[in-house]
Amino acid sequence: MAIRTTLAGAGAGLLFGGGLALSGMMDPGRVIGFLDIARLVGDGVWDPTLGFVMLGALLVTLPGFAVLRRQAVPAFAAKFEWPTRRDIDARLVAGALMFGVGWGLVGFCPGPALAALSSGLGPVALFAGAMLVGMLLFRLSVWSTR
Repeated sequence: MAIRTTLAGAGAGLLFGGGLALSGMMDPGRVIGFLDIARLVGDGVWDPTLGFVMLGALLVTLPGFAVLRRQAVPAFAAKFEWPTRRDIDARLVAGALMFGVGWGLVGFCPGPALAALSSGLGPVALFAGAMLVGMLLFRLSVWSTR
């Protein structure tokens, strides 16, 4: 089962990375072009690409979750690991704010940043390295629950 799980994860990662590359989401300028809505009023050069990528992801994900909810067990694990918490607390809000501000400033979120490492560009490696250091520091902090 471990090899099947690893292969499934690798396949999903390659599919995700390929989708990011194909859609242009590894280009931080394209992401910032969507997030900077002031461009609608200013020069009028707003890039809706990210919105279409998100819509496409929802059109695939929502029916996929509906199918998974009807299954007794997953294909590559002993049981489903569905989220159990539904509350919104200060940690969640703070994390979402940090994620959003960082994404808006730099144009990368973790998935595209890791996929963009294949470009070999120094700024991408610097961002990914800083992201990994931040994750490590959080794990070592008093706020981590793990």
